[in-house]
Amino acid sequence: MTPEQDELRATVRKLLEREATPWPALVDIGVPALAIPEEHGGLGAGLTELRIVAEELGRVLSDVPFLGSAVATQAVLATGDEQLLPRLAEGAVAALAWTGEDGRWDAAACRGDLSTVDGRAHYVLDGDTASILLVAAGDGLYEVDPSDAVREHVPSLDETRRFATVTFDHTPARRLGPLDLGPLRDFACLLLAAEQTGAAARALELTVEYTKQRHQFGRPIGSFQALKHRMADLHVLVETARSAAYADLPAVAKVHCSEVLSEVAAEMIQLHGGIAITWEHPAHRYFKRAHSASLLFGPPHHHLPHIRPS
Repeated sequence: MTPEQDELRATVRKLLEREATPWPALVDIGVPALAIPEEHGGLGAGLTELRIVAEELGRVLSDVPFLGSAVATQAVLATGDEQLLPRLAEGAVAALAWTGEDGRWDAAACRGDLSTVDGRAHYVLDGDTASILLVAAGDGLYEVDPSDAVREHVPSLDETRRFATVTFDHTPARRLGPLDLGPLRDFACLLLAAEQTGAAARALELTVEYTKQRHQFGRPIGSFQALKHRMADLHVLVETARSAAYADLPAVAKVHCSEVLSEVAAEMIQLHGGIAITWEHPAHRYFKRAHSASLLFGPPHHHLPHIRPS
């Protein structure tokens, strides 16, 4: 990491520790503007900076609308349309509708022509609250006035992730341009993998701290060799997840980081004992995030065919 990237990480972490509702403060430091070119009010940063922010948000399981809006912003950038970029740089939250009821990643859920879209999209990140609503339909990306669509909040296992079902019925739309979902899916998976890595790292930190505090037979349970070995194995998993998340191998990152977070979260439950299944302890939140994130943008087995042996 460069000194500037290290400073970005430190700034975001301090902000998340300080702010109860961090999105306005993240907007103030330019997080929504990171990937947008400077001529449109952005900062002209790259994917690495976005992954740093995603990792820090994952550590605290933040419920800010970063992931969905970042993917929607990338979709706009991919079309070459410039009209929405200044609003996005200023912090307007965007949602991208693209997934059918079966959860598969394609544009078949909706249909579009030059001026309207039809269909129903599921699992739309922040779809019921976003001020900019985008639709992947056929081979194009469309903008729809949110007030013209039917948006329904859908509760999920992970209460820190907001989903919606969005219905379009001959809804007026503006076509931004052609959109290839393949590269966009890769981008989304890399951001999600960074978020999963942050969550896994923090879950392990909390577990190590607890094993130093809990005593059994007159000594901290973390001093027992068997537990040392288990936590050492988890440390290796977290470090390999971070390597995968920051490498440009989307399928590898999605599969490996999903598996790592699920394993670390499960071990967090086990090593905390009875306290881990109480509502007050954060362990259940990491466990729920692990299972929810594993399915987001396609479960790991959907991505396995895209992994090519070296």
